[in-house]
Amino acid sequence: MATDSWALAVDQQESTTKSIGNLRIMEAGDANLHQTDDDGDKSDEEEKEDRATQSLLNKLIRSNVVNNTNQVEVLQRDPNSPLYSVKTFEELRLKPQLLKGVYEMGFNRPSKIQENALPMMLAEPPQNLIAQSQSGTGKTAAFVLAMLSHVDPSLKWPQCLCISPTYELALQTGKVIEQMGKFYPEVKLAYAVRGHKMDRGVKIKEQIVIGTPGTVLDWCVKLKFIDPKKIKVFVLDEADVMIATQGHQDQSIRIQRMLSKGCQMLLFSATFEDSVWKFAERVVPDPNIIKLKREEETLDTIKQYYVLCNSKEDKFNALCNIYGAITIAQAMIFCHTRKTANWLAGQLSKEGHQVALLSGEMVVEQRAAVIERFKDGKEKVLITTNVCARGIDVEQVSVVINFDLPLDKDGNPDNETYLHRIGRTGRFGKRGLAVNMVDSQRSMEILKTYERHFNKKIGRLDTDDLDEIEKIAN
Repeated sequence: MATDSWALAVDQQESTTKSIGNLRIMEAGDANLHQTDDDGDKSDEEEKEDRATQSLLNKLIRSNVVNNTNQVEVLQRDPNSPLYSVKTFEELRLKPQLLKGVYEMGFNRPSKIQENALPMMLAEPPQNLIAQSQSGTGKTAAFVLAMLSHVDPSLKWPQCLCISPTYELALQTGKVIEQMGKFYPEVKLAYAVRGHKMDRGVKIKEQIVIGTPGTVLDWCVKLKFIDPKKIKVFVLDEADVMIATQGHQDQSIRIQRMLSKGCQMLLFSATFEDSVWKFAERVVPDPNIIKLKREEETLDTIKQYYVLCNSKEDKFNALCNIYGAITIAQAMIFCHTRKTANWLAGQLSKEGHQVALLSGEMVVEQRAAVIERFKDGKEKVLITTNVCARGIDVEQVSVVINFDLPLDKDGNPDNETYLHRIGRTGRFGKRGLAVNMVDSQRSMEILKTYERHFNKKIGRLDTDDLDEIEKIAN
């Protein structure tokens, strides 16, 4: 896998676990997936998945991704200390067997986020880190490299501990540890996950333990398999997923409080809403912080428009006019309810469009299959509720339509979801087009909120004027 793209390579590695594709996650939220009202009229907020399902879906569908181009912002714990960054792995002075493992996996150079994160993670004395990092930035391989680097293989007890929100996500991380440690066989890995039964009183000899919060807590407290005071590196992965899962937040904090003061704490999260920040600050004392620069989350490459409509039939006609006037490689259309999504899929199919439909009643493997077909170009239109607003990178998506504007569970504007939705276009350095359907005074007010929040003008589009539609495509 010779490639210069660290981000590409790590995602290929993170998605190679064949067995993961056959796993079925049954979390608390999953039990409700098949329960719908008789008319299927559930809002995307009501059917919103537990985030662990979404995170696993992202990993299943990411077999190849282009380089992540986000600029990163580094906030140092000590602003006076020099800020180190690296352009090559040699500069990190890794153990030869780890450097060989890195190259064997196909990583030739660090991604942008790793240029700053790796020197901090590998520093002596250890430095704590909170990092914003989506799938595709190489963060799993980065913290795996940090754990493997800090282990003393002559000591036969757990020294590095990583907790993940679910069994499946823990297995994904474990796969990366096994691959990167291929030439470091004296370092062993144990999984603290459901179903891994061991006799009481046994002391674990593996140097790295990865698991879910509940099982890890049991191994530390009830079963005493792990001495938390001997842990040198503590990694909390997917913090935003963790705090969305009942009980995991408290369990994670209890585990962290048992660790020694000198233990290095590393926390990663794709998003950093207030609840995640509060959690991160409780778990990671005196941290360095790496996050995506705010301006990188703007919509500079996307032209945004709105269309005034009176009904869903009006919206459909506007959609047909857009399709009639411009060439669209692939489009994603977001609806607020399953009922609307089903209706729209039927109408577009009647018009001869190749349509894929994605919604919350599907299990994760079914969703991954639908997305793969769309990525392969077998369908040209993907209609979905909110379940896949994140994580779908399809180079051919040139247009995103908000058939219904995104709202949070209280019916208020949802800026983050709006950004994730229309961010599906304008990727890979290309120009994108986003069209918002406005059907009431309230939806116009919501649109104006998005306009103010992102400081981007959203112009009106008259879909009855074909010349005007053609102009926006140029």
